Amino acid sequence: MSLKGNQGKLHEGVSNYIPSNYITEQMENDFADIPARCHVEPLKGHRREDKITYYQMPVPKDLVNLEKWAGLRTIGVAIGQRSSSSKSSTEVRFYIASIPMGMKRCARYVRGHWAIENTLHWCLAITFHEDENRVRDRTTASNLAWLKRFALIMLEQQHDQHSIAMRRRVVGWNTDYLAKALGVATI
Repeated sequence: MSLKGNQGKLHEGVSNYIPSNYITEQMENDFADIPARCHVEPLKGHRREDKITYYQMPVPKDLVNLEKWAGLRTIGVAIGQRSSSSKSSTEVRFYIASIPMGMKRCARYVRGHWAIENTLHWCLAITFHEDENRVRDRTTASNLAWLKRFALIMLEQQHDQHSIAMRRRVVGWNTDYLAKALGVATI
């Protein structure tokens, strides 16, 4: 599971356990202080070079709020480094898992999570023009985001020749198609 700020104390505990320079320090002493594993994947494409370095380590017994996460066994860190001819960037993401230590499996799960996130965000941006949303009220923005995701799920369940964008249009044009998408009988 991707660990984000909305997990409050757990995110804080993990990021404090693994501050950004902590990984560098551990790499410099070859992880002598903790039983960590490492896996590096170089990626090329889109006229840039990416490298993702995965680290996985057992959950420390003194991690904040550990008792609230039954079965938690490992912490993962994915450090993505992207470089193109014009710029470079680094992104650090934390993960928690109930899986035992195993770098290739951990890397596969992280890539799968990114693929789902990228596909969802791309679809929302293209189909619902989410990037053009100018709503500033947090509650309204949250409700709209939830409704768009719900609508996307309902549209994905329709098995016809239309794209998601076209299904969205057809739902607005045809009440029978709308009823079918919502799973209700027409009158």
